[in-house]
Amino acid sequence: MRHTPHFLLEDVDEVKRLIRENPWATIVSSTAAGLVASHYPIVLEETAGDEISIVSHVGRPDEKLHELGQHELLVIVQGPHGYISPGWYPSDQIIPTWNHVTAHLYGTPEILSDDENFRVLGELVDHFEARMPEPVSLELDADGSRRVAKGTVGIRLRVTRFDARAKLSQNKDPAVVDRIIDALENGAEYASPELAAEMKRVRE
Repeated sequence: MRHTPHFLLEDVDEVKRLIRENPWATIVSSTAAGLVASHYPIVLEETAGDEISIVSHVGRPDEKLHELGQHELLVIVQGPHGYISPGWYPSDQIIPTWNHVTAHLYGTPEILSDDENFRVLGELVDHFEARMPEPVSLELDADGSRRVAKGTVGIRLRVTRFDARAKLSQNKDPAVVDRIIDALENGAEYASPELAAEMKRVRE
């Protein structure tokens, strides 16, 4: 990521929140055959302190394509983002930008056993089904679900380092930030209430 020290996101709890609220991630590996990228849901394991641990799965044969467990990989988590128009700036400022919250997570993944992979898959389904009026569980057909699970490989990534940014117009005057937030909340062209909420968070 571009080196922008004034937008660094170093608070581990905020990185955990970003992962928790944005579970669709990009997994990138540098392999003997070249770069490989895949997209999968991830779930944050609720650990104490500064440890960040995530679990996920890949569909076979992605575990071989990524050479999982053989080297470090990169997981990209993308939070709210959007175009910031200079139309929301004073008239003498004409350069637009793109606000975003992004984390790059690094580590060498651990391959889960079949039993733990099935447990993690069940927790993944339960996590996303929780808001449904009649949640579905893999346990409704455990045998059938286990057969399907054999087509996946579970992974745990204990993050050894991360590089995160919260670029949210912190370099603008408060009055300009207010106008941007109002446009993101109420505008017709580039409305993004989620991005506006992130901008409010950094001002608290």
